[in-house]
Amino acid sequence: MLRRSAPLATLIALLAFLLGAPVPVPAAADTSCRVLAPGASPEAERAVAAACEQVAAGVWYTWGGGHGPEPGATYGRVDPNDPASEHDPERLGFDCSGLVRYAYARATGSDVLDGTASSQYYTHRAAERFTAGQGLAPLLPGDLLVWGTSQDLHHIAVYLGAGRMAEARQSGTKLMVSDVRLSGDYHGAVRVNPGPVTGSLFRTWGTGVWTKALPSVSAARVYAFPGPTTIRVQCQKHA
Repeated sequence: MLRRSAPLATLIALLAFLLGAPVPVPAAADTSCRVLAPGASPEAERAVAAACEQVAAGVWYTWGGGHGPEPGATYGRVDPNDPASEHDPERLGFDCSGLVRYAYARATGSDVLDGTASSQYYTHRAAERFTAGQGLAPLLPGDLLVWGTSQDLHHIAVYLGAGRMAEARQSGTKLMVSDVRLSGDYHGAVRVNPGPVTGSLFRTWGTGVWTKALPSVSAARVYAFPGPTTIRVQCQKHA
């Protein structure tokens, strides 16, 4: 009787197992545009859905798009700093803040986030803000991610969950789903309060009204509101 050696028997058993068992296939990354994590408010989920509808429709990024009298796609303008924007006046679409404006207008039925990325981040409707150092752990779908400096936030996107976001990124591209970019000049995020705003509300009295890090004339400047703007004051200190 012929006896198999131990290594040969092991090899035969291994081949039999491999031939008889299905080969596992690595799961593909989820590239869909939808809510990818639990915990968001109904309004935030509707904002994600509204942004994702535009992504699915293949809408263009266009510089200045989405900033018409009412929320919605508009034809863009040429960005003097971006040669790729030469066709933006021919394209109906959104820039980054135009998409955010549209998404939350659809979600709430009111134009609650009109303005640029900076004014959207510094909105009096902020329920909570998150620093870059906090990463993505505390974020929920519908939160708004921003890039830039405290004085000049140049990009904003809608968080989907699971490290993904919907954004209008740059001229020459369509609205897209991307991995969140935490490197570079990622500044943080803001959670929008779509309901009644509590606290003391005021209107700034002119253009270029600066907020300061501390109640002192020598304190560092944080952000200048571009015009008469509604702000929420949580505490006051004589300075």
